[in-house]
Order: sequence, then structure tokens, then C-alpha cells
Amino acid sequence: MISTAWIIDDDDIYRYGFRKFVTNKVLCKNLFDFGNTSDAIDTLTNLQEALNLPDVIFLSVDMENMGCWKFMNAFEIFKAQRSFKKIAIYLVTSSINYLDIERGHDHPDITDYMIKPLNSQQFIHAFEDSFLTKTA
Repeated sequence: MISTAWIIDDDDIYRYGFRKFVTNKVLCKNLFDFGNTSDAIDTLTNLQEALNLPDVIFLSVDMENMGCWKFMNAFEIFKAQRSFKKIAIYLVTSSINYLDIERGHDHPDITDYMIKPLNSQQFIHAFEDSFLTKTA
């Protein structure tokens, strides 16, 4: 089982549904949700121990001011300054913008790109893949 997951999305309803699904299916021990990338970046940079890092992050592309890319830039800086475990990052969006998809696939820290609405199998698959990667 995944220890910690983050969801970063400015859609309150989506985050609520995500929390309910993950809790009902018991897909991870700790779930943190952020309504914007600034709070997620602050949390990331203020973590005192690598043990508190998430195993998987679900990051919405469709946030104001290129929020997901702002987060990814901060993640790259954080990663360069510290040594830590591999974190699976899934970009999640309702957009089928080819440029976003291409940018997501080209980024070395992004595990996959998922189109909303996600079905239960996609969520479960992402959590299972993240767990297998973590234990491999």
C-alpha cells in the first residue's frame, strides 16, 4: 500500500471525490490535498524529513497561471538540492491540448498523463504502479 499521496487541484468537488474514492478503497495511508500549487510548493520545501514526501502526486494541469508547470519547476529545484525516493507524478486534466500532453510526456519526472474524468480503474492502476515502483 502507498504510504502518502498528494492531490493538487483547484477543483474542490474533484478533490472531494478523489478523497472519498481513495479512502473507500483504502489506497493509501495518508492523503493530502492542495487547492493550489503554492501551498503544495510550500509544503514540499518545508518538509523536514524525506519520509514525509509523497509516493505519488496527482497534479492538475488546468490551474491558473500555469500552476502545474510552476510546481514542476519548484519540484526540479527541490530534487536537485536533496536526494530522495522516486515520486510518481501523474498529470491530470480535462484538456486534450496536444502541447500539454507532449510537454507532460517529455518531462523526466512525470510518470503519466491522465484525462478526466478518470475512472476507478485508472486511479487503482496509478496507485498500484506507484507501489510497485516504490518496492522495486
